[in-house]
Amino acid sequence: MKHCATLFLFGSLWLEQCPLAQAQQAPSPYHTQANIDVPLVLGLMGASAAGLYLVQHKSRSTPAELVILDRQSVNPIDRFSAGWYSHRAQLISDVLCYGTLAGVPALLAFDPAAHSRYGQVAGLSVETMAVTAAIFTLSVGTVHRYRPYLYGPEGGRLRGGVVATNSFFGGHTAHTATACFFAAQVFHDFNPDSPAQPYLWSVAAVVPAVVAFYRIRAGKHFLTDNLVGYAVGGTVGVLVPRLHRQGTANGGVIVLPQDYTGALLGCAVGATIGAVTLHCYRRHSTGLSLAPVQGVNCNGYAYGGVSLTKRW
Repeated sequence: MKHCATLFLFGSLWLEQCPLAQAQQAPSPYHTQANIDVPLVLGLMGASAAGLYLVQHKSRSTPAELVILDRQSVNPIDRFSAGWYSHRAQLISDVLCYGTLAGVPALLAFDPAAHSRYGQVAGLSVETMAVTAAIFTLSVGTVHRYRPYLYGPEGGRLRGGVVATNSFFGGHTAHTATACFFAAQVFHDFNPDSPAQPYLWSVAAVVPAVVAFYRIRAGKHFLTDNLVGYAVGGTVGVLVPRLHRQGTANGGVIVLPQDYTGALLGCAVGATIGAVTLHCYRRHSTGLSLAPVQGVNCNGYAYGGVSLTKRW
């Protein structure tokens, strides 16, 4: 899988350097070089492999150690979720996370401004996700923190596994935030004057927050684990494409100064809506159902997705 991702990145960035390809493409706000970015991604993948190696060789907790775990030893801000466990919440978080990782970068292909430079955008996406993956795997490989469900009786065979101490930090939340904020940043850079920016940044802020909520409900991570994951993922998703931005795009077109008022407003609105919605769901809901939906809109285009329904 890593070899395929590397070849894909190399091919994408190599095509960007081709004179013929450049002649047929619109100017891009980004500057990428295969001889720099590909070795960088290879190094990040090596760091991820090292992190995974460390995870597989972490010491396993014995039944005697798990028995004496006391939720009162958890810091007060995280204590409320100590002992929580929900397989349903874990499934929902998996669907949201992996669906976002697969769907969000692909949606950028439908942006007219980014479409002709999608090879470069896809390469940047691989590089951005590789940064988050390296930080995450090295963190869980070296930090020993019990997952919340270990403070209760549930968890089954997972209680004695090597992943039982991988609570810090929230990987699902971090990777989802990276994908969402990367997409929002790229859309922002290609469409600096778009009125859709506040809405897009709102979605980018809400989706990883929802994933974080269900990771907490599943007993996989504490609140602070997810806050760190959100911060890491959001920062990487914005920072990597911004580090590749150039003052003058291909073809001598100047990239105009960009106003982040809409982005900040969107993040604030999205965070507020997400927090209020999740609070109401947690307080008043009694169950949740997950079902596929599909149909045809008024313009004749087919659509599909997943419907999450709460019972009140």
